Amino acid sequence: MSPVDTLPTEQALPCGGSRTDVTFRSRITALVSGVVLACGAAATGSAVPAGAAGAVPSADEPPVRVVVTGAGAVSAAGAVERAGGRVTSRLPLIGGVVAELPAGARLPAGLRVTEDRPVTFASAAPSPSVASSTVRATIGLPPDGDDGHGVTVALVDTGVTEVGDLAGRIVGHVDVTGTADGAVRDGHGHGTFTAGLIAGTGATSAGAHRGVAPGARILDVRVARPDGTTDLSSVLQGLQAVADRERRDRIRVVNLSLASGSPVPYQLDPLNRALRGLWRRGMTVVVAAGNGGPADGTVSAPGNDPVLLTAGGLDENGTPLRDDDIVPEWSARGPTRQGVTKPDLVAPAASVIGLRTPGSVIDTAYPQARVGEAYLRGSGTSMATAVVSGAAAALVAENPRLRPDDVKALLAGNAYRVPGLADPHAAGSGGLDLAAALAAAGSYRGRGATAEGPVPGNPATWRALAAGIEAGDAAAAARAWRALDPAARSWAARSWAGLDTPARAWAARSWAARSWAGREGADAEEWAARSWAARSWAADDWAARSWAARSWAARSWAARSWAADDWAARSWAGDVWSARSWTARW
Repeated sequence: MSPVDTLPTEQALPCGGSRTDVTFRSRITALVSGVVLACGAAATGSAVPAGAAGAVPSADEPPVRVVVTGAGAVSAAGAVERAGGRVTSRLPLIGGVVAELPAGARLPAGLRVTEDRPVTFASAAPSPSVASSTVRATIGLPPDGDDGHGVTVALVDTGVTEVGDLAGRIVGHVDVTGTADGAVRDGHGHGTFTAGLIAGTGATSAGAHRGVAPGARILDVRVARPDGTTDLSSVLQGLQAVADRERRDRIRVVNLSLASGSPVPYQLDPLNRALRGLWRRGMTVVVAAGNGGPADGTVSAPGNDPVLLTAGGLDENGTPLRDDDIVPEWSARGPTRQGVTKPDLVAPAASVIGLRTPGSVIDTAYPQARVGEAYLRGSGTSMATAVVSGAAAALVAENPRLRPDDVKALLAGNAYRVPGLADPHAAGSGGLDLAAALAAAGSYRGRGATAEGPVPGNPATWRALAAGIEAGDAAAAARAWRALDPAARSWAARSWAGLDTPARAWAARSWAARSWAGREGADAEEWAARSWAARSWAADDWAARSWAARSWAARSWAARSWAADDWAARSWAGDVWSARSWTARW
């Protein structure tokens, strides 16, 4: 019963002109989201030629709903209003806004514009199975535990209806959709199901179907409509609400089972940026690997982020014994397109029992999934995400000093290995062993080291470089470039030297040896025209030659992840990210 997000590719925004203007044109498909849509600072349109900036706003075309970032929420709002647009929501968490811009609108250099994209929950019929729950036993918990006291988990989902097992567990409701119907706050049913896995008390089943952390509380953040559909802007507004309520509700864990099909690098994706912002504030963010397996390289964003805690699926085969545990075929595999080993670990996700919302979409669509009157059975990495979120809450309750990196290190470092979980690309560190993690949590004093990916050089310097690029600040990017050690600069020169002619010129002058070292004053037009070039991230040279074999270390990036057939033909072209990545599992 996994929320399955099918995201169409972004709409391209042709760029060009002396002001590096942004021109919106409807239904032009881009191969890259975020970066392709960002003009001036991070990129120009990859599949769309520059030079369209002279377009005049058209009264015949409807406004375009977008996320604008790169200059802070106040500056972004001002730019939108000056362009004749309307700000619908401010997002200080990512320094941007949600806005509606008229067709033909122009924004100055230094802003990234990402057109809003729909997210759809889809479902498939569940497999028949015995009606017993083995989740707590599999992860090492006794049947009557009450872990998680004092910790709030923000559940960003379809809403939560306060059914019996959640009585007294809900600290509040946030609804960015405006579609809640009285006491039935979850017309779809997915959010309530996962809430039960996290913090259900098991009261209706005499404790038989207790959640992982029944002492924890849930902040219900509804970002999807009753039919299960949502979009990037709604999810970002929900995450902003989490940031706003962090202290008030003592939020320490965030559960996000949705995913964006954006193939843009995680460093530039607005969804990843928002989730990292919550992580930096001290909230452990648990995300789903996705249901696009069994092929390697199918982990979807934001599960591709090396900082966040990514949960893959585990099939217990109906028993609490670990020796027969396997990774189900549908659970997405790593490594990611940027060479990050994912998922971080796996947790029960096949035919697990969660809470039922009577009359909800999934309840009426799948009556055969009902377990008694109060529960449903479902499968998917959403279930694993909820189980790991409950585990994170239990750890923080055990040791409130733990930071997100610590929680991640404890859970991954204490995972169990059995033959069916031997492949790290499928199972990460192994199966969730919460009992072992809890035993280590009380005396834990270290800080877990969050991997930034197999990139030579100081991660902080790379982040500064990315920030300079995002903001359109050539001087800041130049300073960061000079701060990299020679090996890192040499790596970049080799990695980006194989682009097509316009991209190679930009790479050689900007990234490699000369431009960033001595030409801080490159103007906005040059930045826009050269930065990601005519074919940008989707270029076949980039995919087949630049990032394969040599880039990001041969073991991770080569093989299949960045090879031409996987990256260019499948991922960037959209069939994996749009149609296959989030296959439903109900």
